[in-house]
Amino acid sequence: MASESATKHVPLASQVGGHPGVLTSEDGALVIKPALAREVAFYQSVTSDPDFALLRPYVPKFYGTLRLEGKVDESAGPPAQGEPIKVVAAGNEAEAEKDEYMIGLWLLENLSYAFAKPNILDVKLGTVLYDDEATPEKRARMEKTARDTTSFETGVRLTGFQVYNLASGKAVNTPKSYGKSITAADLPDGISRFFPLAPDAPEAPAPSAASNAQDDHPTQGTGLPADLLEPILESLREDIAEIKAALSETPLRMVGGSLLIVYEADWERARACVHWLTEEDDDEDEDDEDDEDDEDEDENGTKRIGPPYVVKLIDFAHTKIVPGAGPDEGVLKGVDTVLSLLDGRLEQIKAAATSKGKTAA
Repeated sequence: MASESATKHVPLASQVGGHPGVLTSEDGALVIKPALAREVAFYQSVTSDPDFALLRPYVPKFYGTLRLEGKVDESAGPPAQGEPIKVVAAGNEAEAEKDEYMIGLWLLENLSYAFAKPNILDVKLGTVLYDDEATPEKRARMEKTARDTTSFETGVRLTGFQVYNLASGKAVNTPKSYGKSITAADLPDGISRFFPLAPDAPEAPAPSAASNAQDDHPTQGTGLPADLLEPILESLREDIAEIKAALSETPLRMVGGSLLIVYEADWERARACVHWLTEEDDDEDEDDEDDEDDEDEDENGTKRIGPPYVVKLIDFAHTKIVPGAGPDEGVLKGVDTVLSLLDGRLEQIKAAATSKGKTAA
């Protein structure tokens, strides 16, 4: 018989990629997902194995699993807010293992929690979209998907993103259909959409052959001024370069994994966060950073000022360690593409700022 769990949750409002139905804790600080055995094992390895020390800062914090009396009933769809998560009988152990499910949920940090108005981008990495266990039919389908999108040529696909419209105070979502519809030549346009300049800043043109791919993309009331966006992008690029260095030293194969980028859209808070970033002591002890991260709110319930962005690797359900096999070259190709796209966007922003300065003079 089916049973129910009264696990407390709230649907994740800021999800831009991945499978639907991800939940958060009631306070929003934790993400709650059905626990896949392989993915949990990977997180446990990253947390405990010294060989993953370089990668560890760029993986969301893992807080463990919750045991249920069955497994999550995916056929029921995502539950409404305040309703219990539907759980069905687990069956036998072999069946559970075949489904790759642990009998429970797992808890991760919610990467968007610290932001007042989080702009969020999910970039799927890699040129190979199937793992070794894929059937011949699925392998052929995924190879076609990679070639029909930007994945095979560039190692990336823009899975989805949200950008806040500051005039309405609401996030505008660009779905995964946009990322599937564009070509490699359109990726700079996609990045400029996710990192828009404030409306009063002159934009350097970004060519796009898919201007009608997403007619309602955010263009008004969005974006940060150049003096905020430029340092965010420069620091973000440094972190992604470090992620590439870590991946280059890690013998893994990552299928379906993503680079998740979140940055602050609220001008006032973004300015305070950029100030925090520039004033941060380069030699600050990592343990001190961990202590601060554990206290995201002050005694008044106000979110503490911290970095203006965060970038992490996510989604490891089809990631495995392959000792002696070297890094995943398809994933590294994708990271190189992201770095190149950020370089291009930085050049546009600097050109726009220069043009605005000349006009003001």
